[in-house]
Amino acid sequence: MEVIELLYNQEFSPISNLVNPKTFVVVEIVYYIINEVQMLKFVYAIASPFATCFTFLFLRFVVIDLVFVSASSAVLFILVYQCLKNGSDGLFEHSQLVGGTWEWAYPTLCFSCGYFAYDQLDMLLYRLYSGLIPSILMHHLILLICFTLALYRNVTVNYLILTLICELHSIFLHVRKVRRMAGVRDAKSKIVKLEWVLNWVTFIVARCVSHILITIKLIRDAPKFEKGVQLPLALFGMTGMNLLNAGLGIDLFKAFKREINTLKGSYNHGE
Repeated sequence: MEVIELLYNQEFSPISNLVNPKTFVVVEIVYYIINEVQMLKFVYAIASPFATCFTFLFLRFVVIDLVFVSASSAVLFILVYQCLKNGSDGLFEHSQLVGGTWEWAYPTLCFSCGYFAYDQLDMLLYRLYSGLIPSILMHHLILLICFTLALYRNVTVNYLILTLICELHSIFLHVRKVRRMAGVRDAKSKIVKLEWVLNWVTFIVARCVSHILITIKLIRDAPKFEKGVQLPLALFGMTGMNLLNAGLGIDLFKAFKREINTLKGSYNHGE
């Protein structure tokens, strides 16, 4: 990835003048997909001696967790770096969010786009979803449409970087999955209680509040957008994300309620 970033970054490499940014998008996404395939092959090589599908799935979720940690850390790093370098004044101005591109924001968005492309393909090939209209597939589809068009036209990149803050919550969603796969399901456990606290806090702050604030910002700055598809596409994407967040919140509450009822049932049984 370092070579690709050097090619794209005009401050460090004169070769970047020969590289079309649209080509860079494709190269970066393909790079990630190849990298993810190689990573999963490595995971499978570790898991195969145990001859269990469970081990492979368990390690796969750990790998995915690392991806979410990387994406969330990158977003926070970009924001902190921009504040330290240029100050917080004007950081969230319309011109910055739509026309500007923070340092490292473009490669980070490409990397995330590549991950969602791979994950979408993986879920479709192996039917890793449920329901008539799976929310996870809709989530990835909306992001792929918005991310790809934004990267291709090099607009609203900073807006989309802010939406990735929600992946902080995705870490704890996958932690819950890994925890249950590992057989840790005792609702009385301190680990389970801590995981639920972090799950709810990050769901509310990183996912719901951040996306609502971005939507409000879009509506308030609507007159500042040029005529075209930028504003309709941005509003479509954020409306879809907010609806999916509401659905996720309902599912999360149901899962939480089930574990609480299981805990109450165990208490009643003990009495």
